[in-house]
Amino acid sequence: MAIVRLIHVDVDPGQAADAERIWREDCGPRMTGQKGCHSEQLLKCIDSPGEYISYSEWESQEDIDRYRESEDHQTIQAHARALQGARAVVKRYEPID
Repeated sequence: MAIVRLIHVDVDPGQAADAERIWREDCGPRMTGQKGCHSEQLLKCIDSPGEYISYSEWESQEDIDRYRESEDHQTIQAHARALQGARAVVKRYEPID
């Protein structure tokens, strides 16, 4: 069963353009290149500047675990830490059949 992984991220609104560029040029491609990652999309909140959701679909928890141990994940975390005030909350969901 596929797992949907949502990462709720808040960044300083003054760094929103940087966050979007980093995701587009580096983070998104790194995630979609991972084994078991079916898709990755960054959602921008219309109502709250600086609020985002990283939406990814994964084949299995094992694929997520492998990704979380990878150098790509470490690089993505370093990007997030470099953004002033960036905070992230990770949640996982399964579709109901």
